[in-house]
Amino acid sequence: MQQREEKQLEASIESLISRVAYLKNSLQNFIFKLENEYDRLTWPSVLDNFALLSGQLNTINKLLRNEKTPSFRSQVIIPLLLSQDRDEELAKLTEVRVPVFSHEIVPDHLRTKPDPEVEEQEKQLSAEAARIGPEAAQKQIQTLNKLCSNLLEKLNNPREERDTESGALRQNKASFNPADTTALVAAVGFGKGLAKCRPPGPVGPAQPGQGPVPAGQGPTLQQVAIPGCSGQQAAIGGPVPPQQPGQPGKIPSNIKTNIKSASASLHPYSR
Repeated sequence: MQQREEKQLEASIESLISRVAYLKNSLQNFIFKLENEYDRLTWPSVLDNFALLSGQLNTINKLLRNEKTPSFRSQVIIPLLLSQDRDEELAKLTEVRVPVFSHEIVPDHLRTKPDPEVEEQEKQLSAEAARIGPEAAQKQIQTLNKLCSNLLEKLNNPREERDTESGALRQNKASFNPADTTALVAAVGFGKGLAKCRPPGPVGPAQPGQGPVPAGQGPTLQQVAIPGCSGQQAAIGGPVPPQQPGQPGKIPSNIKTNIKSASASLHPYSR
C-alpha cells in the first residue's frame, strides 16, 4: 500500500513538473517577443499568448484538483543535509537558481508560512477589518455595489447610445470665445488695441526747409549697398546715377528714362 502511494506521488510530481516546464517555456517565448519583437507584435498575437498561458494554468489547477493526485499539503519535506559547498546536481535541477543548499536558502524555499513582513501586514488588515462595525461595513458594501453596477451599466450600453451622448455634448459645447472673436475683429478692422510703434531702420537727416517728421509718418526707405559696385550706393526710390559708356563690367542699356523728373514730381516732400 505504501509503495503504491509512493509511485502515485512520483507520477503526480513528474506530471506536474512537465506541465510547469511547458508553462515556463511559454512565458519565456512571450517575454522574448515583448523585448525583441515589440515593433511587429500585434494585439491579437498578445491575446493569443495570454490565452495560451491561461489554458496552461487551468490545466495545472485541474491536475492538482484531480482525485488521483495525492494531496501535496500533507507531504512534509525535511532537509537531511545542509552544506555551504556547491551542489552540481542541485544546480542542474534548478537551472543554476539554487546552486547551494545552505542555512540561508533553506528557510526561503521550505517555508510553509508567508514572510514575516507579509504576515504582519495581514494581521494589520485583519485588525482594521475587525474594528469596522456591521453597519459601516454594510454601507461600504452598498456603495461599492452601486459603483460597480453603474460601471457595468455604462459598459453594457450599446455603442450607438455612447456615440449619441458624445455627439450631444460636442454640439452643446462652444468651440470659440465670443469676446476673443470681437476683440480680433476690432483689431483687424479698426486697429483697436494695437500698440503704436516706430518702423525699424535708420531715419535719414531732414532736408532743409522741412520740420521734424512725426514717428510713423515719414518715409521708411533705406539705402541698400549693391554688391559688385565699388564706392557706389543705390537708394530705393532715390536718384540712380547714370551709367557711363566704356566702364568695365557695365552693360549699356538702350532704355532711356527720365528718373529725375519722375522722382521730383512724385516725391511727397518736394513742395
